[in-house]
Amino acid sequence: MMEALQDFRTNQKSGQHPTSANVWVYILSNNQFFVKAFWLLLICVGFSGSANSQELEARAYANLPKDLNAVALGYAYTKGSVAVDASLPIEDFTLTAHTYAFRYVRTFGVAHKLARMHVTVPYVDLAGQAKVIGQDTSIARNGLGDTRVQIGINLIGSPALERKDFVKYTQKTIVGITLTTSIPTGQYYTDKRINLGTHRWAFKPEIGASKKINQVYADAYVGMWFYESNPAYLETKILKQEPLLSTQAHVSYYFKNQSMIGIDGNWFKGGKVSIDDIPSGRRIDHWRVGATCAVPFAGKHVVKLQFHTSVYSGNGTTFDVLSFGYQYVFF
Repeated sequence: MMEALQDFRTNQKSGQHPTSANVWVYILSNNQFFVKAFWLLLICVGFSGSANSQELEARAYANLPKDLNAVALGYAYTKGSVAVDASLPIEDFTLTAHTYAFRYVRTFGVAHKLARMHVTVPYVDLAGQAKVIGQDTSIARNGLGDTRVQIGINLIGSPALERKDFVKYTQKTIVGITLTTSIPTGQYYTDKRINLGTHRWAFKPEIGASKKINQVYADAYVGMWFYESNPAYLETKILKQEPLLSTQAHVSYYFKNQSMIGIDGNWFKGGKVSIDDIPSGRRIDHWRVGATCAVPFAGKHVVKLQFHTSVYSGNGTTFDVLSFGYQYVFF
């Protein structure tokens, strides 16, 4: 291993292109690179199975080397008032959702700043009981959910660095922006109140900041969801939704053995729905808290476990989420 590492460094000085084998030996033998690149990426591609856009994702603005790729697979078990618009005439409902998701991440440079793109495609198996207009109803759905595409750039404190330069980088304070787009690719029945897709586009501009203090990372984001109208709700009705405020806060601790634990929280406010311009139900006012842990193995692989639950809901919708994620990193 030491001979391969020396070859890598010699090739760097001579301008020769190192072999892929030597690159990986260098990466795995350099603890600083491993912790920064692979661990920070793990949190960036974390998977959440929460409903109503109420995600929890730490380290979303972490700095990473440019030209980095990652693929992630996730599973989430969700139980409660999930995947249902709380303002609709549905009551006494308890649903269980098994969500499977694929995500791809790519980092790149824009004007010497680090930028990234995420694409997430979920598949959902949903079942349970609900009361619709006073009548008990069994519900079963399975199919694709809405695709999400996220594009972001770190504006302050996060230069676009090559791998060799990233090793020497030390984070202080990072500020970035993102735009998340929800694309209506999910399964949708125009005659059903409960669906896996929303049959409308949605957009969330967001600003976020990350601060490193020794082995602790603190993150906070504020965004706003904006929704297009759904012109095919119950076939002939038009469903509209007001903007929804979205906030998140996270504190993550990294151990010297490269393991990580963190606590997470978010709050959502607004999003009142109207049907044919008639107000329906109450505005969303939802607080959630959770915890995350993650463990690496074999250099290029990481597994992650996350749990979060509702602690307050002003409109009566509560749910619990337990999720598991796996990722593979490559350049």
